[in-house]
Amino acid sequence: MSPSLSAPAHTRTQVQDGPTAAELLDFALRTAADPELVAQLPLDPEGRTWVRLEGPGGSEAWLIGWPPGTGTGWHDHAESRGAFATASGRLTEHSLAVRLPSEGWQSLELAEDVDRSRSLAEGTGRAFLEHHVHEVLNDSETEHAVSVHAYYPPLPLIRRYSRSGAVLRLEQVERPADWQ
Repeated sequence: MSPSLSAPAHTRTQVQDGPTAAELLDFALRTAADPELVAQLPLDPEGRTWVRLEGPGGSEAWLIGWPPGTGTGWHDHAESRGAFATASGRLTEHSLAVRLPSEGWQSLELAEDVDRSRSLAEGTGRAFLEHHVHEVLNDSETEHAVSVHAYYPPLPLIRRYSRSGAVLRLEQVERPADWQ
């Protein structure tokens, strides 16, 4: 069954335990392989575009378009686990292989060897658990990328970070009202 464009959040049924990160990845991969759904996303040469989708088991899901050279900046999804899959183009994910404290800090010096990078070509994806700090980029100079993202529980907030060498700083906390 293909996912459909979503109903408002208040009409969705919440599942107490919700889908696992592996189930979210399975959803993202299946959705990314649906050319009719992917074709519904309007692409803008100047900035990212997105359409909200109905995710499995009360999860929040998005179809996102990435113009050449765009990215998210460093961020995490707080208490939500998630997954994303590339529907077209190629995305790069830089992440930290360390669990950061969930609160009570503004600046941290990262240890050596915590940086990870992976390239996600069309049809590939990635699942992650809570407090996963990463940035996602479309490094192409000419090609749009499109991806599918799913999170459970639905995003309570996104924390945005700046990075200078080994120093990671919490810069901003966004709530759902900031991006919906």
